[in-house]
Amino acid sequence: MVSRTSSILRRDKPLSEPQPIRTHLGLSTSMMNGFDPVDSGMMSINESLQDLHDMLADYRPPRVVHPSIDTLKPKPTSFFRSFFHRQRPRKRTQIPPNLPKGLYMYGDVGSGKTMLMDMFYDTLPHNISSKTRVHFLNFMQDVHKRLHAMKMEHGTDLDAVSYVAADLAEKGSVLCFDEFQCTDVADAMILRSLLEALMSHGVVLVTTSNRHPEELYKNGIQRASFIPCINLLKTRLRVLNLDSTTDYRKIPRPPSGVYHHPLDKAAVSHAERWFKFLGDFRKDPPHRASHQVWGRQIEVPKASGKAAMFTFHELIGRATGAADYLELMRSYDAFIITDVPGMTHRERDWARRFITFIDAVYESRAKIVLTTAVPLFQLFMSPEEIGEALDDGRQKGAIKHAEDHEGVDDVMRQMMDDLGMNMSMLKNSNLFTGDEERFAFSRALSRLSEMGSQEWIERGLGMEHRGGLYEKEGWQRVRSRWREDSM
Repeated sequence: MVSRTSSILRRDKPLSEPQPIRTHLGLSTSMMNGFDPVDSGMMSINESLQDLHDMLADYRPPRVVHPSIDTLKPKPTSFFRSFFHRQRPRKRTQIPPNLPKGLYMYGDVGSGKTMLMDMFYDTLPHNISSKTRVHFLNFMQDVHKRLHAMKMEHGTDLDAVSYVAADLAEKGSVLCFDEFQCTDVADAMILRSLLEALMSHGVVLVTTSNRHPEELYKNGIQRASFIPCINLLKTRLRVLNLDSTTDYRKIPRPPSGVYHHPLDKAAVSHAERWFKFLGDFRKDPPHRASHQVWGRQIEVPKASGKAAMFTFHELIGRATGAADYLELMRSYDAFIITDVPGMTHRERDWARRFITFIDAVYESRAKIVLTTAVPLFQLFMSPEEIGEALDDGRQKGAIKHAEDHEGVDDVMRQMMDDLGMNMSMLKNSNLFTGDEERFAFSRALSRLSEMGSQEWIERGLGMEHRGGLYEKEGWQRVRSRWREDSM
């Protein structure tokens, strides 16, 4: 049998209730008021770590169900059955819906990544009864040893990764990697399935790296096979940039992207952090505001500078329309929308209004920050509706062609590929009432994808590597012309 112990894995059980990580870092929210780039950047990272710490305090990981060897071997099929029946897609590994989103912290040498992770590790809440902290290279060496032993004993024709992942999941519900990297083709071929299998057992991942996920295994052999792992990291972990406060002219930009799901504790701090960054808390503290459109008032619950913050129901849940959104675009450059639900066919009115709002933001070249209950590609379709669309697409032969993902970025495209979906299939689904609605749906996904890019977010901020002050003034001229055209 394969050994289920490893000398290289550091596994600890806390003896007493650890103090929150903010206590160890000695940071306070008063630092943010000074707006010092270094302090505010560290404070932002600290808040992300604290959010995860608080979520773990309420987390009860599922019991690890170890697969049997027989279930990991492919089922034998007769020649005639394999000839006349198309092979069904491999069943996706199911990740628990209550799994807290882990962290991926990247930055240059000396940025404090390892120190922060070690502090987080040492202060995990008491209910986390087992945890593992290991250097990533040592971890992968151990994994390959286990895989080799499995294949020597049971042959090569089995899913050894799933078995090894269950072994490792039994050792700790929180797994901390130091120096995540991929330089070996053997690692690249198994990493996605390994990490996904660990998550399916309820393991929360926290890792440090010198590179952004998109820079991993660059120019590596068969890198296309590694792209699913990159997308898994970007969608299942919060990617935090420890260098952001120095890379971008010392502007204390939030360290993560503009879209966040699910609606957990981290979603609250995600929205507040972006509101503070895009607003002007010094000169214009957050306040309520109102604007008049055709004799009626549009209420803005929170406004600061050129940023406005709403919950989804405050903006979309009431009777609003294109005229209201255009007036908001004239008054604000950035919008933070929280608590966005998934919208099924029962909420088509919400979906239509939200798509109209997205179009207004896009056309005005404003910025948008969202916290959502579901991934972006599920905003307008429930998992059940996606299943119906899949069945319909299979019957019509619409699955699957990568070129049909019109304007959707790599992460969203990979998620759709994993489900066997494509934009053509969804637009032709019976779930949409007409050509105009199908087109609006695909356009909204495409525009959300573009507005989530780094280029869109940084446009108009005067970043040095984007042209500095000249670029900022150019963006302001574009916004000014749009306001004139929309009068």
